Amino acid sequence: MKHYISFSVVGSLMTMLFLGIVNYSTTPQTIWFIYPCLLLLLWPITLYFLSKRLYKQYAVICSAMVIAFLIIENLLYSPQHLWFIYAIYPIVWWPILMFLEDKAKSLNIAFIGCVSTIVYYAIINIIMSPQYPWAIYPAFLVIWWPLSLYHAQKKTFVAYSVYASIHISIFFIIVNIVSSPSVIWAIYPIFVVLWWPLSMYFYVHKRRLYKSSTM
Repeated sequence: MKHYISFSVVGSLMTMLFLGIVNYSTTPQTIWFIYPCLLLLLWPITLYFLSKRLYKQYAVICSAMVIAFLIIENLLYSPQHLWFIYAIYPIVWWPILMFLEDKAKSLNIAFIGCVSTIVYYAIINIIMSPQYPWAIYPAFLVIWWPLSLYHAQKKTFVAYSVYASIHISIFFIIVNIVSSPSVIWAIYPIFVVLWWPLSMYFYVHKRRLYKSSTM
């Protein structure tokens, strides 16, 4: 493994140098070689940390690299709009979950992660683009985390289908109201979603009848 790491370091540096020379000799007005360089840097870093089984440290280093890359990219090409703040939040959660280990699977962590995500993007939404409540989309996605984990632990799959359908229905209603209140289109996806708990109920009911008839 030591030889593989050495080879990856030399190979990465040689390739990065080559790409940098090509970039500045052909298209100096556009700095494009930094994109493959990020992947090339991950090659020896990944080999080293995985060979040492330093998974937590690997998550920290990779997260820091990606965040630094996004910040540089943002400041180079669109400093008037700090879009990197949208992307760094989910990246930061990678090392956090790695350090939490088995606790990362707990319902408390899922709830904390859900609430903090909603608050984080809601604040950004209010500060940077209050004209449209786009924070409802990441909120809709992250609520699935504690919702799914809770019902998976309790093994209440019929109840999960009911609450999940309610969650989806509320989401479509809110999107309908804020996006196009003049057209009531939310009833169409809601009608389709309602078949989920209905089919789950009849499946469980039919299985119970079958078991009782065979006893």
